[in-house]
Amino acid sequence: MTDPILPLREELDRIGGKGLLRSMHRIDGMQGPIVKMDGRDVILMCSNNYLGLAGRTELIEAAVSAAQKYGVGSAASRLISGDMALHERLEHDIAGFKKTESALVFNSGYHANIGIISAIADGDTAVLSDSLNHASIIDGVRLARARTFVYEHRDVGMVEDMLGSMEGKGPGFRPSRKLIVTDSVFSMDGDIAPLREIAGLARKYNAILMVDEAHATGILGEHGRGAVEMFGLDDGVHVQMGTLGKAFGSFGAYAAGTKLLTDYLVNRARSFIFTTSLPPAVCAVSSKAIELVRQHPELRKALGDNIAFMRKGLRDIGFDVSDDPTPIIPLIIGDAERTMQFSSSLLGKGVFVSGIRPPTVPEGTSRLRLTVTAAHTREMLGKVLDVIRGMA
Repeated sequence: MTDPILPLREELDRIGGKGLLRSMHRIDGMQGPIVKMDGRDVILMCSNNYLGLAGRTELIEAAVSAAQKYGVGSAASRLISGDMALHERLEHDIAGFKKTESALVFNSGYHANIGIISAIADGDTAVLSDSLNHASIIDGVRLARARTFVYEHRDVGMVEDMLGSMEGKGPGFRPSRKLIVTDSVFSMDGDIAPLREIAGLARKYNAILMVDEAHATGILGEHGRGAVEMFGLDDGVHVQMGTLGKAFGSFGAYAAGTKLLTDYLVNRARSFIFTTSLPPAVCAVSSKAIELVRQHPELRKALGDNIAFMRKGLRDIGFDVSDDPTPIIPLIIGDAERTMQFSSSLLGKGVFVSGIRPPTVPEGTSRLRLTVTAAHTREMLGKVLDVIRGMA
């Protein structure tokens, strides 16, 4: 009898034949600007540890203290017996940080997006989604079985055309509810959504607006509250989703908004209801990280300076790099195999930058997704530029 799992080998071979087979690089020790791989130090240039908090002593101490007091696991979903004091404290801290009435913690950004969207939307809902939105948003819409309208990247005119057609007199879908969902900072391109214009359309057409602030939280805005703060839209976004595992250096995610929103999600978001809650120590770390971000604006200043330095340096080498104020800098190579060869050559010279290939990015846009952190020194960044210049 043939082993029924053997066809998976054929699929892996097919993926490998296209140059798209994925593998992992093990890092020994903690996350930082320099990490140890295969017994040697390399400069890490593809981490989302944007503010360098993942290895901060204050966060480590918060984790140890919380684990000693509350244990290492919550043991159940929060609706059974896993709702602990540190979960509620973290939600209070997030709501205070985001200037919203309420917040609800999820176990990851993926959990948050699939839970929020599938709770709010259904088959009678029109979901308008940017073509470059994160996979977790796409999967959330699929789980909701909503009618999906994908607009071209950052195309505000197309969004208005779609919304207008839903209110016209001719043939077409007449949704009972409209949801516009977009990343604020797009994870593979590092550009920023035109949130002010989109929020205006949401008001005009009475649509719910959800913004994924995963790569903006802790970075953008005067106080690091994200692109929503940067654009002055605190009252114009109904659902603010964000993560705790990037700039905050911890783990988990949240939905921030009104008490009505979070009460609804507690009752309808399946990825919240049916999973064991975050370990209490992780919650303590996130609360401490929020405190540090509030108390140390110099972290954002250092990050901003490093971003500007790196973007200018790459432009000087000849790369087409924008001046977006985000730490995600794509170096478009195009071909998947060439991209991975470039990544491998960089690693050989002591610089680790992951190659990004389809399906994560569209065909023909394979790239090196270079990210900058506040913890990188100018000496480190200068070396990275020197290595890339020697290979360009």
